[in-house]
Amino acid sequence: MATKKINGLYVPFNQLYKRNVFMVNAITKRTYATTDEVDTQVTHTGQAFEKDDYRLVRFVNRPKEVNKNWAIKLIDEVPPSPKKDRIVACDGGGGPLGHPKVYINLDKPGNHICGYCGLRFYKENH
Repeated sequence: MATKKINGLYVPFNQLYKRNVFMVNAITKRTYATTDEVDTQVTHTGQAFEKDDYRLVRFVNRPKEVNKNWAIKLIDEVPPSPKKDRIVACDGGGGPLGHPKVYINLDKPGNHICGYCGLRFYKENH
């Protein structure tokens, strides 16, 4: 049963409702995060909420933290790697921090992207 602490006593909501309707409304009213610039920032998945969206309740008493270092932006800063071979292997750096080894065919001209980590490769003599 849901209870609320009033003047040091825990009172069940159903008893509280019978006594004071205004108090129940004040207790059960949802509060939302402030609509500062931080709370309305768009995340890397495109998530953005309107000012009166009920999902902002998870940001009560704390700001919405958005990481501005999106992985796609960071990987775009890495220039494509020139390779002399027709086929290259990418393992994401190897070891436990890498990904399964994949082989990428560089026969066609242009950049070829690793499906796991986004690194780009191209054949030098194209």
